[in-house]
Amino acid sequence: MPGYVPLPGSQRTLLPDSRPVGPVDSSEIDSLTVRVRSTGDVGELEKRVLEESKKPLAERTYVSRAELAANHGANAADLDLVEQFAQQHNLMVVHRSAAERSIVLKGALGDLLSAFPADVHMYHHSSGTYRGRRGEISVPKELEGIVTGVFGFDTRPKHRAPHQQKLLSLSGPGGQNGVAATHFAQRYNFPSTFQGARLDGTGQTIAIIELGGGFRPSDLKVFFNEIGVPLPAVSAISVDHAGNKPTTPNSDDGEVMLDIEVAGAVAPKAKYAVYFAPNNGDKGFIDAISAAVHDTERNPDVISISWGGPESTTDQQGINTFHEVFVAAAAAGVTICVASGDHGTADLDATSWDKKIHVDHPAADDFVLGCGGTQVNTQNQDVAWNDGTPFNVNKPGGGGWASGGGVSELFAVPSYQAGAGIPVSIDNGKPGRGVPDIAMSATNYFTRVDSSEGASGGTSAVAPLMSALVALLNQAKKKNVGFLNPFLYANAAKGVVHDVTQGTNAIANTVKGYNAGPGWDACTGLGTPDGTAILNNL
Repeated sequence: MPGYVPLPGSQRTLLPDSRPVGPVDSSEIDSLTVRVRSTGDVGELEKRVLEESKKPLAERTYVSRAELAANHGANAADLDLVEQFAQQHNLMVVHRSAAERSIVLKGALGDLLSAFPADVHMYHHSSGTYRGRRGEISVPKELEGIVTGVFGFDTRPKHRAPHQQKLLSLSGPGGQNGVAATHFAQRYNFPSTFQGARLDGTGQTIAIIELGGGFRPSDLKVFFNEIGVPLPAVSAISVDHAGNKPTTPNSDDGEVMLDIEVAGAVAPKAKYAVYFAPNNGDKGFIDAISAAVHDTERNPDVISISWGGPESTTDQQGINTFHEVFVAAAAAGVTICVASGDHGTADLDATSWDKKIHVDHPAADDFVLGCGGTQVNTQNQDVAWNDGTPFNVNKPGGGGWASGGGVSELFAVPSYQAGAGIPVSIDNGKPGRGVPDIAMSATNYFTRVDSSEGASGGTSAVAPLMSALVALLNQAKKKNVGFLNPFLYANAAKGVVHDVTQGTNAIANTVKGYNAGPGWDACTGLGTPDGTAILNNL
């Protein structure tokens, strides 16, 4: 196309077994997020994070959000060029942020495709109808090297459905309804006091990323009263015009409530900022995480993410963008806790599985803390989480619930995992970043969702539980622990984790997987954390 060049890293394929439906509606109003280059060197920032993470916590220095914006944000002239180009194509600027290096353009889909040409059509898939993109996105030659990512054409959703048992009417915690997350905080020895002060999250802000669903303050009030914990302060933040929209117990509300109730039970005095974004592919996901990382109003100290999908479903521009946001977070001393997935090495449910092995992203990124799942056996031992059922599309939930984990095909073995004995992938026989890093119970969490109560779980519960632990550690040390992975791996032998040596994340009769064993493994990582031991060794 004259005057246009391919956007590096934008090559994309459709979901397997997608069936074309027809052309998109060119009059539909939608938006794209356009990301531009950094004024600083992202590689140098990454190197700085790794160097700082090797130092004792007391000697570590972080970059302020203001410094990040000034030294690693966008050049105003670059954003001006994108804005001027947008005006030529009848597009409106609805958000512009130098700190986030992004500009959101809104207009008719036909005008968006005229500005950034791409092969975009509607498709049917077993997981639903979506707008899919094939091949590369083109950008105008005058923006070559300036624009690093264009997101929003492809709307395939991210996945995360918490593993829920049947929700019952009002009855409180206990029995089949599960136990409050405080039970698991005790199990994993989370510190409750430090130097005479009570640890409850005071002074901390936990960000929670949500791609749908909502919470009802009335439900939270009842829930926290029932478990005997003070009601935490929870705020809803809109990203890309999404919002807090609760509906029914079997919707995404289950994820939202699980996240808030798990973290809130353990760190009730922390502030909770819930960032709601649309579940429209990488666009909403990236925008929500970026909004939290660069939020100078609420200044989150830790971010909990329970959403994701196979790393192969995100193109390279997306992988790069997520990574740059995570590096910025680490540089600012913000810890990112990410669920590792709930269907073993399939990383997709029974109806969506493409018969291939996958590692979940963004848990696969080497700058986040990947959180896997365990279950407690009859001997009161943690073993790899696996409900033992095969995939079955005819059964509610589809079966095959197990801790996500494996070896990344996109991220190399990070330096902090070099001595951890990460195996090669059982899929391609190659080395890579091992997922997860730690694990905790993925079952039996008491939850309340839209006036119904019952037990829930999944690695979706482990990410907010770990986030609450990080908040307690930050409060105790009066300093953010930040990027925790190098510390955990370097101190594994000092009791900061308890090895999990039994179980597998292979799905019965369906998908091969990895077995738990001595040392790191691709279903429970280093094992379960010992919160007090971590605090004492920091």
